Amino acid sequence: MIRLPGGDGTLRDHEPRTDARTPAPGGAPLASRTVFSAAHVVADPYTDTAPDGPAAVDWDATLAFRRHLWSYGLGVAEAMDTAQRGMGLDWAGAAELIRRSAAEAQAVGGRIACGVGTDQLAPGAHTLSEVRAAYEEQLALVEGTGAQVILMASRALAAAARGPEDYLAVYGDLLRQARQPVILHWLGDMFDPALRGYWGSADLDAATDTFLDVIAAHPEKVDGVKVSLLEARREIELRRRLPAGVRCYTGDDFNYPELIAGDEQGFSHALLGIFDPLGPLAAEAVRVLDTGDTDGFRKILDPTVELSRHLFQAPTRFYKTGVVFLAWLAGHQSHFTMVGGLQSARSLPHFTRAYELADGLGLFPDPALAENRMKSLLATYGVDQ
Repeated sequence: MIRLPGGDGTLRDHEPRTDARTPAPGGAPLASRTVFSAAHVVADPYTDTAPDGPAAVDWDATLAFRRHLWSYGLGVAEAMDTAQRGMGLDWAGAAELIRRSAAEAQAVGGRIACGVGTDQLAPGAHTLSEVRAAYEEQLALVEGTGAQVILMASRALAAAARGPEDYLAVYGDLLRQARQPVILHWLGDMFDPALRGYWGSADLDAATDTFLDVIAAHPEKVDGVKVSLLEARREIELRRRLPAGVRCYTGDDFNYPELIAGDEQGFSHALLGIFDPLGPLAAEAVRVLDTGDTDGFRKILDPTVELSRHLFQAPTRFYKTGVVFLAWLAGHQSHFTMVGGLQSARSLPHFTRAYELADGLGLFPDPALAENRMKSLLATYGVDQ
């Protein structure tokens, strides 16, 4: 039994599960959907750092977590938002993460795609030429590792662009240079407020038109698009307008089961931060979907949505804190410390609810370890058991 605080100052009893729901690694390759997990980084808690200083990363634990995801047949989306890109992980750290993870992917035969952005630029105003050059530097690095490219949304481009034509020009130049088809990433401002008005308009209908214009001009250079707007209807409408052969990778952590399952006119693949803690269940669900059993797929994933919506609740950009918290409880790392001190970004009741929901799903391979670690966290907040 464990006593958990709610948000109203009271304590309630919770009886933890004694069995794990997590399936074993291995299994047939995923066939009907391409699935990437956007993976978190593990901080090095023993290095003396400051919140605005360079990130200290535990490389062994970070790479071990990626091997965990690959062991289930998932792809890894590297150096993305989930890895605290732009929220504790600077470009120097991201570049090292990309190099190490890409090499590890080659060693174990894992699929990897890596984020290309402009975060080496110092804060402040930049010209479009400077933004383009920053993108090109990162593009060259990722392509040099052999990883697939994810063209991420750029804060610097959002600030510098005067309208849709600037997005068309910058992305057009980058797509012409890309050696292999890339994934275009549209990250909504709920994940990063600095990206409001991306694609040249705060009107999402107008922004969608520009986004599709970029793709239509270079369809052979676009493997797919990752859409992180948390609006299922908008994603469905967009994917129906994509050119033939261009995939839609859902980034909707609120509605992913229905979007991946699809409808009579198509479906979404996946590139999701919630598939960091849900990786084993996600792989199991897609293997069920591979057999044509959509109901079975939904039966596995639908119950996980409440946890995902909890972790991604506003302010959504702090979802990484819950993701790392669950990784600690699950035994994937020995501590609950994050680069940039981001472990402080959520409240104790938020952690309590995350633990309760994840335990109910059977996400913890060792429920007793998770219970003991949760009790240790509660003790630091003065909650006696």
